[in-house]
Amino acid sequence: MTRIEHNGSGRAVTHHIRWQLILIFTGLVLVGILLAYLATNYTTVLRPGSGGTYVEALVGSPVYLNPLLSGYNEADRDVCYLLFRGLTRLNTYGEIEADLATGWDVTLDGLTYTFHLRPNAYWHDGTPVTADDVLFTIGLLRDVGFNGPPELGMAVWRTVTVEKVDRRTVRFVLSEPFAPFLDYTTVGLLPAHLLEGVSGASLPASQFNMSPVGNGPFQLTEVKIENGMVTSLLLEQFPRYYGKRPHLDRIQFQFYPNAELALEAYQKGEVEGLGQVTRSQWAHVRDLPTLNLYSAPLAEYSLVFLNLKRSDLPFQETEVRQALLYALDRQRLVDQVLGGQGIVIHSPLLPGTWAYEENLPRYSYDPDTAQELLDTAGWYRSHDAGGVRYKGSRPLEFTLLTSNDPEQLAIAQMMAEQWSRVGITVSVTTASSLEVRDALERRQFEAVLSTIAVPGDPDLYPFWHETQVDQGQNYAGFVHRRGSEVLEQARIEVNRERRRELYREFQRIFAQEVPALLLYAPVYTYGVDERIHDVQIGPLMYPADRFRTVADWWIVPRRVFVSESELHP
Repeated sequence: MTRIEHNGSGRAVTHHIRWQLILIFTGLVLVGILLAYLATNYTTVLRPGSGGTYVEALVGSPVYLNPLLSGYNEADRDVCYLLFRGLTRLNTYGEIEADLATGWDVTLDGLTYTFHLRPNAYWHDGTPVTADDVLFTIGLLRDVGFNGPPELGMAVWRTVTVEKVDRRTVRFVLSEPFAPFLDYTTVGLLPAHLLEGVSGASLPASQFNMSPVGNGPFQLTEVKIENGMVTSLLLEQFPRYYGKRPHLDRIQFQFYPNAELALEAYQKGEVEGLGQVTRSQWAHVRDLPTLNLYSAPLAEYSLVFLNLKRSDLPFQETEVRQALLYALDRQRLVDQVLGGQGIVIHSPLLPGTWAYEENLPRYSYDPDTAQELLDTAGWYRSHDAGGVRYKGSRPLEFTLLTSNDPEQLAIAQMMAEQWSRVGITVSVTTASSLEVRDALERRQFEAVLSTIAVPGDPDLYPFWHETQVDQGQNYAGFVHRRGSEVLEQARIEVNRERRRELYREFQRIFAQEVPALLLYAPVYTYGVDERIHDVQIGPLMYPADRFRTVADWWIVPRRVFVSESELHP
């Protein structure tokens, strides 16, 4: 007889399996709870990733990739913005910020400026940026043989003593207080160790100009030339740049002879951005579904200079000048001729800049007020002469000179038509841009449609101080003793709040006296494909300032988990 014994091992195995099932079930429940929690409280979003090449179309061709020579050519200025840095830079409000310098000190008398260089700033060949580079660059600007863009302030630098305190400290000593001085420290530096022996006169012929070594966020790595013209430049991210590291690996510029070919290249998918969208292209490009348009005012404005020195012209009377402005529908000029790409201005300083005065009298379109002012000044309509105004036997008339640019001519003709409605006869004449400039310099005009560039410091001395009437840029011949005193004081005042008050006073004087007819600030429009993210532009000192936020631009995305509280704080 066989005997079977039971030792309980089967029950143990069953018990063990039961626990495993319980643990698995519990784990699945916990995972489900966790997933439900994550689904409820977290989500995935796209964030900027590193990499990618942005390709932009520019009109023109680079000639001098050198910050001391780039002011003559917008293509050069655009590229140099990414290659070079100066001691300081301008922000969107026209204020000076530290760049290659960590900061600076100014003595109480406003004569001595001491700059401290960053210890982590390098040239693209790996050489540190030092005070020697500052001395070398300023030495070129001081060189009497150097003939660069006037905006660099060669005349100012030739009155400044430059001293090397140590490897990373440089001192500037001015002969007299000059508040706008900091503006001139924004000029891009050049590498002394690569340009040793180059003079100001020989700089334009240097090979450096097309094989530059800079200190900015991008470095030049490739130049393509066809038929003697540069057709493409490739810039790569500089890994030792001291500032914020860009998301983009590369920026490529493709050069075209005109805006039409640049737009065609975008439509073919050859480029992802248009360096500028012209007004003639505006109606077409705004219908392109993949092209995002960004617009911002430029630091310049159009105006009409009136020749106040000519006693035979009717501009001697303030009422006449005010009436001329009241009679202009400037918004209509902007809308109909510029396609809305302009901002009507009311001050010789631009809105958004730190010294701008918002609360000024405004000459909104008001032909009735214009006619009342002309009547008050003794200019009456003659019913026998088609409504033209006379003072005695003298008709109210003058000639308006403008360039033969179609847009400028259209503006001038529309103004003449608007003035005719209040009894003012205006004859429009055209000339080349060089001839218009020559007429201004020789003061041989009655009225001129022109443009003033006002980037950076709000120093209006060159345009409106009485000492600049004969040889400077006070083309209107505006003489106002208090106005000149204010501009003198603002030029030497170190305290910014005091400068602000002085410039506010001058703006009020300008609004009352109307020494010129302020028209509009042009709007710059930039086109970038929708695949390029986080592009932002604000008020621009120059078109190249559109790259101010280039470190934030990105193409390659990365997915990250974020909580709902982060998305909706």
